[in-house]
Amino acid sequence: MRENVRLKLAIQKSGRLADDCRDLLEQCGIKFTKSKDQLFCQAQNFPLDLFFVRDDDIPAFVASSVCQIGIVGRNVLSEEMISSPNQKLKSVKEIMALGFGKCRLSLAVPHSFAYEGVCSLEGKTIATSYEGLLSEFLKQNNVNAEIVDMRGAVEIAPRVGMADAICDLVSTGSTLAVNGLKEVEVIFRSEASLIRNENISSKLVEILDRLLLRIKGVQQAGASKYIMLHAPAAALDDIRKVIPGSDSPTVLALQGRNDKVAIHAVCNEGIFWETMEDLRSRGATDILVVPIEKMLN
Repeated sequence: MRENVRLKLAIQKSGRLADDCRDLLEQCGIKFTKSKDQLFCQAQNFPLDLFFVRDDDIPAFVASSVCQIGIVGRNVLSEEMISSPNQKLKSVKEIMALGFGKCRLSLAVPHSFAYEGVCSLEGKTIATSYEGLLSEFLKQNNVNAEIVDMRGAVEIAPRVGMADAICDLVSTGSTLAVNGLKEVEVIFRSEASLIRNENISSKLVEILDRLLLRIKGVQQAGASKYIMLHAPAAALDDIRKVIPGSDSPTVLALQGRNDKVAIHAVCNEGIFWETMEDLRSRGATDILVVPIEKMLN
């Protein structure tokens, strides 16, 4: 009987990264039973099991080998690495940045606070959910400040007199503005990251490599476009220089035409209207730019 080896992945049950994680797996062609209430489900067409847990618990799940891999914000992973006494976390490594869930951990103060640099926080009180990362930042900048550990609603701390400043995650800055705060210092930049336990079997590594190949394909496809156009044969070299991020486009003969060719290329850079106008000015016609759904190199 063939051994049923399955890779286990921990992701956020709900919140900022949950939907993005599910979308990524769907783009990788992996199908799961749809249910937001489940804590566990199996992929139907790939040897992968999903565990839905709190984001703060994901590093511990991976460290303890309950799951071999996880998707978690770098801010959560780094905070756990600094603050947790769990020695098993040393076996957890980041293997891939995923490009979504981008945010920053920032210091913010009321508009009335005369901020003139990190030194302005000397002797002040700062509220945060990221005591470890904030402590390291203050230590690196030789600033002594009192840290108040808060779990949620950190932004109200200055308004109710609990703190002079806050250190919290910022995406757009709208929450800070609503609470009369201004962002003054970015101390850490974060995004979703794929992490793994280093101590996994060779069979599980093979499954992980397959998953990584699919994720890289999704990332490459998302960042690339396929461009097709007709061009004068005499202008081929000139037009090739304009096509962004493509060193070796495919050149095809057009039936019954010796003066024009078709050019197809995968572009790994943005194609803007200015680029298309530039191509047209060099003789290109019938320019078509389309998205790429899947891609493997």
